Amino acid sequence: MAARTLRPRHQDEIRDKIQTTQLIKRLENHALNDSFELTPSRIKAIEVLLRKSLPDLTSIEMTGANGGAIEYATIDPSKLSTDALKEILQARTNDPE
Repeated sequence: MAARTLRPRHQDEIRDKIQTTQLIKRLENHALNDSFELTPSRIKAIEVLLRKSLPDLTSIEMTGANGGAIEYATIDPSKLSTDALKEILQARTNDPE
């Protein structure tokens, strides 16, 4: 069966409807030994809803300028002049990263 994809705005609407802060408060209260007891099924339900409403940190989206595609070029170093190679090396060593 093919996976169903949602348009981005619809995904945002679904996430907004899930009361993330309330779910987190319940888990915090439970963790801090408050008088509120959570059953395993309720904890699982909260986990599922939090996965739907909070961004997954393992998912990364990379975009280029103005949200467009990332532009890249493959360069064959054997076809570059010595001066061009030195310029590339100089730019890389001056890069603060």
